[in-house]
Amino acid sequence: MFTERDELYKHEFYEAVLKLETEEECAAFFEDVATIKELLDLSARLRVAKLLDEGRIFNDISKETGCSSATISRVNKCLRFGPGGYRTVLDRLKED
Repeated sequence: MFTERDELYKHEFYEAVLKLETEEECAAFFEDVATIKELLDLSARLRVAKLLDEGRIFNDISKETGCSSATISRVNKCLRFGPGGYRTVLDRLKED
């Protein structure tokens, strides 16, 4: 699926993100590497994950976030069957 080069680039990207220490640093980095639309889409997906985790229904989530049912379904699938990234983040956010 991913080439060796793709894997290297992903690893370097993840390492770079892990070096960020503040919200301001994160904002500056992500505004540099992503378009505004990409950043808003990523942010909306996390919001969708939070709402799904709260037990909210698709219709309400779509109204609140403006996300399509396809996006909500994909996030839901990742929450239920994915590698656990959303779960890790949601659990850690609850700790704060």
